[in-house]
Amino acid sequence: MQERLNELKNEALAKVEKASDLKAIQDVRVAYLGKKGPITEVLRGMGKLSAEERPVVGQIANDVREAITVSLEAKEIVLERAEVERKLAEESIDVTLPGRPVQLGSRHPLTSVVEHLEDVFIGMGFTVAEGPEVETDYYNFEALNLPKDHPARDMQDSFYITNELLLRTHTSPVQARTMEKYKGQGPVKIICPGKVFRRDDDDATHSHQFMQIEGLYIDENVRMSDLKGILETFAKKFFGPNQKIRLRPSFFPFTEPSVEVDLTCVMCEGEGCRVCKQSGWIEVLGAGMVHPRVLEMGGFDPKKYSGFAFGMGVERLAMLKYGVDDIRHFYTNDFRFLNQFKRA
Repeated sequence: MQERLNELKNEALAKVEKASDLKAIQDVRVAYLGKKGPITEVLRGMGKLSAEERPVVGQIANDVREAITVSLEAKEIVLERAEVERKLAEESIDVTLPGRPVQLGSRHPLTSVVEHLEDVFIGMGFTVAEGPEVETDYYNFEALNLPKDHPARDMQDSFYITNELLLRTHTSPVQARTMEKYKGQGPVKIICPGKVFRRDDDDATHSHQFMQIEGLYIDENVRMSDLKGILETFAKKFFGPNQKIRLRPSFFPFTEPSVEVDLTCVMCEGEGCRVCKQSGWIEVLGAGMVHPRVLEMGGFDPKKYSGFAFGMGVERLAMLKYGVDDIRHFYTNDFRFLNQFKRA
C-alpha cells in the first residue's frame, strides 16, 4: 500500500510537470485528489491493516496529498503568469497612435431659445415658474375659465389619462397654481416654459408634443399698454432692434380683451414675401388682460388687481429666428441639423 501511494505521487507529479494549461492542472487535481481518485481508493483498504500500520500509511497518504497539492499550486502560478504575459503581448497598445476623435455635444437649439427667452424676461423682472406635465382637469381648464361644456374641451384636442387627469395642453396651469400660491397678494410676475401635449397630426408646422413659454403679470393698475411695452421689448431683444409689433383683436376664454400679436416678418423685414403672404407681418403669440373670472378663481380681487398674460410656441420662435422650415427637425436628432447650432 505504501508503494502504491508513492507510485501515485510520482505519476501525479509527472503529469503536473507536463501540464501546459490551467485545464490540464484541473484535470490532474480531480483525477488524483478527487473523491473517486486512486488515492482515495487505496485509503479505503486501510481497514485491512494492523493497528501499527494504519498511522504509518495514513501519514504517508497525507504526505502524498500535500506533495501533489503543492506541486499543483506552484504550476498554477507559473501558468497563470504565462497566460497574463500572453494576453499582454496580444493586447498591447501602441501609445504613439493618434487618439480617436470624440464628438462633443452642444445645447439643443430649443434649449438655447428657452434660455435666451428666460434671460430676456428675467431682465424685465419676471421669475421662472414650473409645474407638472400631467395635470388635473381643474387646473388645465376650469381654473382658466374653460368649463366642462366649453368647445375647447373636445376630447380630440387632449391626451386624457382619466376623466380628471390629462397631459397638459398648455403651460397656463402653472399660472393658475402660482396665483393660488400667492393667496390673493400681488404682485405676480412669472414666465412658465415647458412641454405641452395635444392630439395633433405631425407635419411641417404641427407636433403632438411641443414647447410653450407663457407669461403672467398681476398687480394693481396693470394696463394693456404695459403688455404692449413688455412684448415690444421682447421682440427687439429676441429678433433685433428694428422689430415692430402690432396687436389685433382676438378671443381667448382666459383673457378679456384678447389680442393676437404679429411681428415684422423676419424674412423680408416687412417688405412682403411668400412666408408672410405679402403682408409684412407674422403672427407669433396670443395675449390679453387676465379675465376677472380667472383672477377670482386664483384668489385675487378683480376690483383691486388686474393683469395680463401671454403665450408663445418655442418651436415657432426658433423656426423664425433660424429659418427652419420643418418643426420635425427639432425632434429627429439629426446631427447634421443640430451641429449647425453649436456655439464657439
